[in-house]
Amino acid sequence: MTLALYVPRASLVHRAPAGAKLLALVAVSVLLFVVPTLPVVTGALVLVVLVGLVVAQLPVVTLARQARAVLWWLVAIFVLHAFVTDLATGTLTVMRLLALVLAAAVVTATTRVSAMVAVVERVCRPLSVVGVRPARIGLVIAMALRFIPLLIERADRIREAQAARGGTLRGLHGLRTSVVPLLVQVLQLAHTVAEALDARGADDVPVRRRGARAA
Repeated sequence: MTLALYVPRASLVHRAPAGAKLLALVAVSVLLFVVPTLPVVTGALVLVVLVGLVVAQLPVVTLARQARAVLWWLVAIFVLHAFVTDLATGTLTVMRLLALVLAAAVVTATTRVSAMVAVVERVCRPLSVVGVRPARIGLVIAMALRFIPLLIERADRIREAQAARGGTLRGLHGLRTSVVPLLVQVLQLAHTVAEALDARGADDVPVRRRGARAA
């Protein structure tokens, strides 16, 4: 698994401004929820796939990986709708969510994190009059985009290591033996990142230091 979400290409989508792509993503999201009909949702899903594979020249595996990541959630939602509402509503809901996931995947795969963070900081700049720090919001978003694939890779490594040792990967025992070491690694990673941010003066008065003085 690659750690970076960005897939370098020289396509028209890659050269488009990050703000325009994020605005298009918002427009598609609004359209899918305002006009939740099967023709509109199907058209949006086909359009997103064509833009990703043909216009943006992304590898099929890039979109397939994103779809696989939410596969079981989509199955669970469809089964829930089959019991609570009907199959048509379940199909429409699953296709709508899949279109949104793939649209977000196309945007993240064609846009560098630095460009997206810059857009978010510009959008949040007016909020600085009420004490909001746009740079802090941009930092949080950049860290989230960076650490989500990193955590997925750590989880894959743990499962591969357990499989190599012949460990159980299914059931409650398999879940416990996977979650506990992953949780330990997440805490260690968070501690390391916090120390690095403090060392670089990311916060004038770090939270942990304020807590220490209060104690």
